[in-house]
Amino acid sequence: MEEFLEIVDKDGRIISVAPRSAIHGNPSMLHKVVHVLVFNSKGELLLQKRASNKDVAPDKWDTSVGGHVMPGEDILTAAKREMLEELGVETDNLRFLYSYIHSNDYESELVYTYWTIHEGPFNFNKNEIDEVVFWNVQDIYNYINLNLEFFSDNFKQEFFRYFYISVNVPFWFNNFIDKTGGSL
Repeated sequence: MEEFLEIVDKDGRIISVAPRSAIHGNPSMLHKVVHVLVFNSKGELLLQKRASNKDVAPDKWDTSVGGHVMPGEDILTAAKREMLEELGVETDNLRFLYSYIHSNDYESELVYTYWTIHEGPFNFNKNEIDEVVFWNVQDIYNYINLNLEFFSDNFKQEFFRYFYISVNVPFWFNNFIDKTGGSL
């Protein structure tokens, strides 16, 4: 059965509902997605390598968790559902970071990004993900700047948005980890 998604304006107000097959491939149809950046207590970021059968960014390293918001679903519920579906993790410890619009020749997304700390284990969905690995944030930055093509375009935009925020608030993450002992 085909997935249906809400087409929204830049403020997230619903315009209509359409099948995924009509939305993907038409960047004029903005739709809502959630991302979760999963860190460990060392400050490393979990990335997923997308399966080769994915229609968007196959075989590319991508955000820890990402998925569509279903019609009528609130954003936080969608983020929790995607954490469970993709990584096998049930959590109530998601913190909102920001939202932005990602657009390319294939699609346009209104992205809502959360973050959390989780050490694993991860029982990831092998139909969607080939592997998950924690990466050093500085290494990600260096690899992206080398213009290596193994990250998804969406992740590159996400990462630089996150990196800009973390650089401009340099101690927020480390101070948070120190205060919480590495857990939310």
